[in-house]
Order: sequence, then C-alpha cells, then structure tokens
Amino acid sequence: MRSLTEQDIRTSFVNCTKGEAKRLALPRDLDRRPWDDLDFLGWRDPGAPDRSYLVAEHGGDLVGVALRFPSVRRGLLHRSLCSVCLTTHPGSGVSLMTARKAGAAGREGNSVGVYMCADLACSLYVRGKKVPESGGRFEETLTQEEQIARTVGNLSSFLRKLHE
Repeated sequence: MRSLTEQDIRTSFVNCTKGEAKRLALPRDLDRRPWDDLDFLGWRDPGAPDRSYLVAEHGGDLVGVALRFPSVRRGLLHRSLCSVCLTTHPGSGVSLMTARKAGAAGREGNSVGVYMCADLACSLYVRGKKVPESGGRFEETLTQEEQIARTVGNLSSFLRKLHE
C-alpha cells in the first residue's frame, strides 16, 4: 500500500459524513507504518473502544470505512477465524466489525459486517510479521503471494458490499 497522508485518509471515508471524518482520531504514527507490508491501513479509536477504521485501495480509489464492534470479551478457550486473512485467534482476537453502508442505504440504517482480526493487523499476520497470541495460522500450500491476494480479495468483497 502507498503511504497515506491525513488528508488522503479523511477524504476517503464512504460511510460517514465529512464532519465525522474530520473529527475521527487518526493514528499518530503514520510516518512509521510499514506501508510496503500493508494491504490496508487499520486502527482502533483510542477514545471510543467500540470503533475502528480502515482505509484500503479498492477499484482504483481509496476507500475509508468506519467500523463498530462489540466490546464483548470471550473466554480464552474460544477460538475464532478472521474471514479476511484466515488467522485464528483465542478469546476476543476476532470480532464482528460492522459498517454502515455508503449513501442512502447507510442513512436508512443498513449495515454490513465481517469477522476480522480485532487489531486489524491482517496484512502483518499473512506476511508472518506478527504472530497471534497462542494461536497461529494454518499451514497452507498457497504461497505467501497467493495468501496476500486472497486477503485483498476477501477485503474487496466486504468493501463491495458497502455499495450494494
């Protein structure tokens, strides 16, 4: 992914108002992000524990999405699978992220959801740059490039649903 500026990020959001996008908390470490290893920029809002955001390149455009997720904690014996990068996590490492749809459908209250790594580090898990807590990734016959392509495809599928 290419390096993003604050302006790039704020103008990319498709499911919130310009005012909401202007007020949302951005990561303070944009200049230190491993951009070459990211398929999307994802971060949690430190001031609102039930909110997170992601920005990805989709269909030639930059698409920003405001996400919400429940603060329900699961026991450590419970394991879940991220539907974007297919990494398993114990406890609350995977969460149902919901996003208001873009446009009129979103204003009417319609939303879509995806089970995703709660820390939004899918890109790093796929590349082996981050290892999930007492969990891991399934051993696969796909190459790392194929796994990255699958992750990008899974995320693109979710982003398409925002406009349906």
